Amino acid sequence: MSRIDVKSWSFRKNLLKSITYFLMIILAFYFLFPTVFMVVSSLKTDELQLLSDMSGLKGFIPAGEVGLGNFRFVFQEMPFARYFFNSVFILAMTVGIGLFINSMFAFSLARLRFRGRAVLVSVVIALIIVPTESVVIPMLLMVNKLGWIDSYHVQIIPFIADAFSVFLFYQFFIQVPKDFDEAAIIDGTGYFSVYTRIIAPLSRPVFASVAILQGIQHWGRFLWPLMVTRQETFRPLPVAIQQFFSQDPKAWGAIFAFASMTTIPLLIIFLVFQKWFVQSVASSGVKG
Repeated sequence: MSRIDVKSWSFRKNLLKSITYFLMIILAFYFLFPTVFMVVSSLKTDELQLLSDMSGLKGFIPAGEVGLGNFRFVFQEMPFARYFFNSVFILAMTVGIGLFINSMFAFSLARLRFRGRAVLVSVVIALIIVPTESVVIPMLLMVNKLGWIDSYHVQIIPFIADAFSVFLFYQFFIQVPKDFDEAAIIDGTGYFSVYTRIIAPLSRPVFASVAILQGIQHWGRFLWPLMVTRQETFRPLPVAIQQFFSQDPKAWGAIFAFASMTTIPLLIIFLVFQKWFVQSVASSGVKG
């Protein structure tokens, strides 16, 4: 290859890379605009100014009367700390227990051989397409009969087992070479030890992916908590925010402040686990 061809190839490569980065930056700004608008609007204490800025680019600029008044208003109007604790506790218990239960079930489907295994895999895949909203009425009648209304466990137990999480774990586990299992079993190790000492440590990316996906889903769950909670003692954040929407006129600054305090923790969690999340998407069957 001549020197001219090398320079031409290098120029085209750099040009393509520059265009790719430029498009990625534009796409990043496009997805960040709603978040930036929300945070900036939450800092504007003048309600008239906030409503006026919504119609233009000023909505993305922290200009005018800026402060933390909207955040203080949220804490004054409701027990935000209690709602936040409820959401964190429900999320931690649901996702934490779910990671163990769903991964153990997926491990048995991926690594063990028993009659009816293929049927169970098919059932798990079929359950993925069943929306929660289609079964909330039977679930409500069931938990009401059990006396679980207005409690933490009514928001945790029904959502621990998750078909999509099982499928993600299953897709990842079947790619782990079975030589590890056989070597461990020959040494006298049981299947539970194989799971805890071999499979689980090798599967950190998929654990992080499931934790993120389930965290996003449960953090924003609204319909079920609204149906099964009567007191603020057990209500999570998505149900609590409706208090501001019920006001007339609506306090948009407080609404944006509430939404910011609800969204930012989720973004932090994603940033912490994003490396493992990307690893899992790249190496497992998540794309399938």
